Amino acid sequence: MVSRDATTHWTGGLNSGKGTVTLDSSNAGQFDVSFPRRIGDAEGQTSPEELIAAAQSSCLAMNLSAVLERNGHAPKTIDVSAEVTVSPVDGGLSITAIDITLRADVDSTVGIDQEAFQVLAATAKDTCPVSKALSGTTITLDAALT
Repeated sequence: MVSRDATTHWTGGLNSGKGTVTLDSSNAGQFDVSFPRRIGDAEGQTSPEELIAAAQSSCLAMNLSAVLERNGHAPKTIDVSAEVTVSPVDGGLSITAIDITLRADVDSTVGIDQEAFQVLAATAKDTCPVSKALSGTTITLDAALT
């Protein structure tokens, strides 16, 4: 079993505070986060929703590659964009939509048409581990005051 982890250190209250997200597993970097930037202009800072968009787009690209290969089609390139929309719901925030744009170039000698591609792309979306997690998963919490 593989697991990946990230850590966030937060200082202060919601509107006046700020934090740093560290991608621990990959050691790929640290990213600043703050609530005002989360719901406004996020230039120079990331947000949980942007990280979800990154996870969704990269997972779907990899999964589509596998689905295409499993069905005898050779992908050349796959480009996936995921736009995560956050809206106020019931006094808080909620992810209300994830809009995915996917474009793929598949080796033309394998004879895939637009209709068959749509079926395989939908299969890839539905079986992507991140898509599954976002549709419902068990979330555990280990909380303690220090």
